[in-house]
Amino acid sequence: MKLNYCSGLLVILLPVLLASCGGGKTPKNAQGQLIGVSPRPKYTPPVPYGMVYVPSGTFHMGPSDEDVNYAYTARNKAISISGFYMDATEITNNEYRQFVNWVTDSIAHILLGHVKNDNGQDYVDWKQKINWKDKATYEKVDAMIYAADDRLYGRKDIDVRKLLYHQETFNWEKAKLRENKDKPRNTFIEKKDVAIYPDTLCWIRDFSYAYNEPMTRMYFWHPAFDNYPVVGVTWHQASTFCEWRSKFWEDYRTSKKQFTEDKFQLPSEAQWEYAARGGREQAPYPWGGYYIRNKKGCLLANFKPGRGNYPEDGGFYTVRADAYWPNDYGLYNMAGNVAEWTQDIFYQNAYSFTSDMNPYLRMDIPDNAAPKMKRKTVRGGSWKDIGHFLQNGTRSYEYQDSAKSYIGFRCTIAFLSRSKNDFNRK
Repeated sequence: MKLNYCSGLLVILLPVLLASCGGGKTPKNAQGQLIGVSPRPKYTPPVPYGMVYVPSGTFHMGPSDEDVNYAYTARNKAISISGFYMDATEITNNEYRQFVNWVTDSIAHILLGHVKNDNGQDYVDWKQKINWKDKATYEKVDAMIYAADDRLYGRKDIDVRKLLYHQETFNWEKAKLRENKDKPRNTFIEKKDVAIYPDTLCWIRDFSYAYNEPMTRMYFWHPAFDNYPVVGVTWHQASTFCEWRSKFWEDYRTSKKQFTEDKFQLPSEAQWEYAARGGREQAPYPWGGYYIRNKKGCLLANFKPGRGNYPEDGGFYTVRADAYWPNDYGLYNMAGNVAEWTQDIFYQNAYSFTSDMNPYLRMDIPDNAAPKMKRKTVRGGSWKDIGHFLQNGTRSYEYQDSAKSYIGFRCTIAFLSRSKNDFNRK
């Protein structure tokens, strides 16, 4: 019996799609004229919760000052970007925990037999309840509990290594190739299970001879850090979170017979820099000025000032995801706090050959590839970085299968029109 962990509402998607393909009828008053299919519902774009609108525009991507290192990894280039929504803050521990809990519950439902069948396909029955306070529940879900010799004081804790999200994606990069145009659709459907629990050991792995054990033990689950950015997630895990978030919203909107939206994803490198600038052309930092302190001498972001005075900016490690003032688009901590994953692979000379219209350089590279191929671009600098990495145009990278205590992420989703003003017209 094959189970679909990813959705509990997919069974209603087919009739909606069929209706969209053949539901429109030629109007009786067409009189032989081309007037379109009717009736068509009025569309008003929904604003995803926690996101802000970034309008279309053009900017100069790259350093806002001279490249003193002559590295030439970010040559200045004029770029045009279409509008999109972006998370106002980095994804927090509490938001990522919703994902972890969803995966945990979906696996537990299956082990408990909370499954329904529709047209030969098995689905999780989300209407069933799981009583985690009942000892009998733990006996039934023993397959996802640590083995006896792995327990501390005999506690039956969930083995986080078994929290796998079943991901199904369509590979557009393969599908676009001319030589693949006649191949069946399943050629481009990719299915895999992804371990989704953050690597909490990153806090002690990233820093040798440093006492960071309290962060390892407490950071992800303790309510004191609920609104702090999640860390310890690889590029794969961040991308999988976007897939789950897309499916979660799509299933809900489909159940309400609403139009589905585009998918959430990590921002492209160009989207990230455009959003960080907040409409301030050639501004070196998201707040606009040339300095990392205001006129009162207060630091404007969470980073490593001076020679390592970590607490001077108000935080020792990370701070709340909505700390400090947002930029002109309403985005918080586009500089400092945690660096952020982007979609793009890191290629030194990428600006010389990528398009000047929504540039995008994503490649799905296997983890057994050469290290140089696995580099993904990260932006924004973090709580442990010096001021140089906070600049809008500064590029850096990390390996896609690495989890770090100073890298998080936020999501974007395409805005399906030219401008918000199009929907304000009467």
